[in-house]
Amino acid sequence: MKKTNANILVIDDQEDILFAAKMLLKKHFETIFTLNNPKNVIQLLAENDIDVVLLDMNYRIGFEDGREGLYFLKEIKTLSPKTIVILMTAFGKVETAVEGLKNGAFDYVLKPWENEKLLETVKQAVDESRKTRKKAEKETPAENYFIGESKTIQKAYSLGEKVAKTDANVLILGENGTGKFVMAHYIHQNSDRKNNAFVHVDLGSLNDNIFESELFGYAKGAFTDAKTDTAGRFENAQNGTIFLDEIGNVPLHLQSKLLQVIQTKTVTRLGESKARPLDVRIITATNLNLKEEVNQKYFREDLYYRINTMEITLPSLKERKEDKIPLAQFLLEKMISKYDRSEIIFSEKALEQIEKHAWNGNIREMENRIERAVILCENNTISASDLDLEQITAFENRDDIPLSDREKITIEKVLAKHDYNISKSAEELGLSRAALYRRMEKYTIKIPN
Repeated sequence: MKKTNANILVIDDQEDILFAAKMLLKKHFETIFTLNNPKNVIQLLAENDIDVVLLDMNYRIGFEDGREGLYFLKEIKTLSPKTIVILMTAFGKVETAVEGLKNGAFDYVLKPWENEKLLETVKQAVDESRKTRKKAEKETPAENYFIGESKTIQKAYSLGEKVAKTDANVLILGENGTGKFVMAHYIHQNSDRKNNAFVHVDLGSLNDNIFESELFGYAKGAFTDAKTDTAGRFENAQNGTIFLDEIGNVPLHLQSKLLQVIQTKTVTRLGESKARPLDVRIITATNLNLKEEVNQKYFREDLYYRINTMEITLPSLKERKEDKIPLAQFLLEKMISKYDRSEIIFSEKALEQIEKHAWNGNIREMENRIERAVILCENNTISASDLDLEQITAFENRDDIPLSDREKITIEKVLAKHDYNISKSAEELGLSRAALYRRMEKYTIKIPN
C-alpha cells in the first residue's frame, strides 16, 4: 500500500497514546511526529511543514476542562494557518471540542478511537490541507493585507516596510482592533527573517506565575511539572521574529526580567545558569499610552526606550472614514473564501450602516460583524439586520469623548449584551479573559449580583 505524502503530528501527554497513534498512522502517511508536551509545538512547527495535527485537549492531572487544548489550538492556527487541527477528547468532553470547532479546528475524535474512523478523519484533514495550501499559493502577499487610502494608514505601512529591512526593535501603538498583529506580521513578511518563525505572545493572557517559564523556558526539574527541558518563546523565535502583544500589561516586577533579555540578547532558562545567545527581532504592541505609563511609574523608562527604536501608530477607523467601505469589501471577500461561499454582496442599507457606524472596536469589530453576516445572510445579499449593528448614539459619535471613556462604555455594553459572561464578552472584544478582567478592574466595572 502506497503511503500518502503528508506530515502528521500527534500531541498527547500519554506515551501509550502516542505509540498507538504512530503505529496506526505510519502505515498510511509518510512522516509521523509525536510530542508529549504541547509547549514544544512552536519550535516543531517552525522547523517542519506540518499538514495535520492531532491535538489532545487536556495535559495536567485534575484539569480536564479542555482549556489547554483550546489555547494550543489558537497557537497552532496563529503560527501555521495552513495546518489542519483535529482535536482528541474523551466522550464526556464533547461540548468543549465543539467550541474548538468554532475556533478553527477541522474535526474531533473521541478517545479511545476507532481506527477506521481516525484514519478517515485524518485523510479528510490532509485533503483539506492540500486545498488550503493551493489557495494560499494563488494569493500574492499584497492580497493578504488591506492598507487603504487614508494618509495616516499609508504612512504607517510605509514606515513598516522601511523598518522591516532593519533589525530595529519596533513598538506598535493603537486602539484595540486597529490591526497591530497584522502590522507586526507585515513587518516580518517584508524582512530577511520571513522564512523563519514568527512567534506571537499575548502577554495580557500570561499569568505572573508562568511568565518566565513561557518566555524563557525551563530545565527539567525546575518546578513540579517540569518533566523535560523546554525552550521558551524567545528560543522558539530564534533567527525569526517575536511579537510581544499587550506589553503595557506586564507587571512592573517582571519588566526587569524582560529588559535583561532584550539588553543582553541572551536568555536563561529557569533552573539553569547558562545564558543562551539570541538572534531575534523584537516587535511589541500596546493600546496604552506608554509615555503616560512611564510618567506614572507603571512602566520602566529604560524598557520603554529599549523597545521603542522605531514607533508606529495605527489610526482608528474614526480616523480612516474613507477606508470603511473598501475595508468592508476586503473582509467580505476574506469571509467568502473562508466559508467557501458563492459571490455575496452588501445591500445599500448595509453599506449605509457600515459608513455611519462608529466602529469603536475598529477592524476587529467589523470583521466579527461581517463574518456573522456571511453566515446568516440569505439570497447572497447581506442586509442591515444581518450586520446587527446597534444604533449609534450621539454620545458615541462625539470626538471630544476621551478614548478611555469610549472603551469603558464599549466594555459595559458588551458585558450586558452577554449577561456578563466573561468568555463570550472577551471573544467579542478581541481580548483574553485576563485582559478583560484587568480592564474591568481599571474602570471599576463590577458584575451585578
